[in-house]
Formats: sequence, structure tokens, C-alpha cells
Amino acid sequence: MLIDNCKAKYLIGDYLSNYRNEDLSILMNKYSKKKVSITKAIKNFIKPGDRIFIDSGCAEPIDLTKKLIDLGLELPDVEILHFLSLSDLDYYETAGGLEDLFRHNAFFIGKSLRKFIRDGQADYTPILLSEIPWLFKLGKMHLDTALIQVSPPDRYGFCSYGINVDIVKPIAENSEYVVAEINPNMPLTKSTCPPNSTIKLMSN
Repeated sequence: MLIDNCKAKYLIGDYLSNYRNEDLSILMNKYSKKKVSITKAIKNFIKPGDRIFIDSGCAEPIDLTKKLIDLGLELPDVEILHFLSLSDLDYYETAGGLEDLFRHNAFFIGKSLRKFIRDGQADYTPILLSEIPWLFKLGKMHLDTALIQVSPPDRYGFCSYGINVDIVKPIAENSEYVVAEINPNMPLTKSTCPPNSTIKLMSN
């Protein structure tokens, strides 16, 4: 979904089709004129030279990341921030030369990035977890776009950050744009995303 809130935008994918019919009907009727494709969303909200954040661990938005890889040749010099990347997606070094397009910057050195940081192909920013939100709140590190994963909306259109409540909320609130992937298996937790009044729908 896309939600306008202090410059931030959220993108809903059509995982909604696997969720509650009542909720889907309400949202589709209300926001049917605001559909965009996932390709258009990535192209509209990520530009060459941008700094982006990809959600952490089990909350990584895999489909959005795959689309980013697919469009990588059109998005050179993009810096990707990670907190904890568990993904085995091949976009660190060998995905069609993407090592020259994406530069990875980790707040935590996980298995997928360890080799590349050691070899100087990726960066590490040493910082305490509790201090990361202030990097963005105080404007010390500007963030153009965040790719995150959220739970399906309830009947009022509210999603939640689900299992990931580490740094995603302050990052979403301080990013220029946020592109969020709906996951029907993401549990609804008390970590509500911004208001539902400006939701826009997206389909692949």
C-alpha cells in the first residue's frame, strides 16, 4: 500500500487477494483508482544514486528485493542499508554485474555480507541498535526509500509492522518514501503503520 505521511509512501501488493474478502473489497472499492504496478513503484520511488533501506531478517520484502534486482541495471549507484540480512538472493556480487551498481552498508555483519565487507566490496557502520533511529531522526543519514514488509490491513485499512519492531518504525517515519510488501502470513501486532486515509493499492 501507499500511505502519504510526512513524505513517506507505502505500497500494497496484491497479496491482498489471499487475505480476507471483506477487507479486500473495502480497500479495492475505496482505492481502485490508485493502483500501480510493482515495477512502476520501484522506478518511481528509487532513483540512481539513492540510499535505500531493506527490512531486516524474516521481515525482508523478498518480492520487492527481487524486483529491485531485476531493475538493477536501471538503478546504478544505489546504496542499500541493512540491519540484519538473512537473504540468499544473489545481488551482492554476481547478479549480472550488480556489484558495480549496488553498494551495501550494514549496521550488523551477517553471514550474507561478511565476505564482501572483509574484501572491501561492502561497508559496515558500527553503531548500537538503540542509536540507529537517531541517525535518521536527527538527519545524520538521509534515507530516500525504505523497502519493508507489513501485515495485511484490517477492515479499516490499518497494517502493522508485524514481527519486526526493531528499527523499522523510525526508519519508515524518516524516509522520503516507503514501499511496503503485504505478507498474509505476517501476524498483526500492536505496531500500527500510519493512518489508512491515504492508502493506495498496487498490483503486479
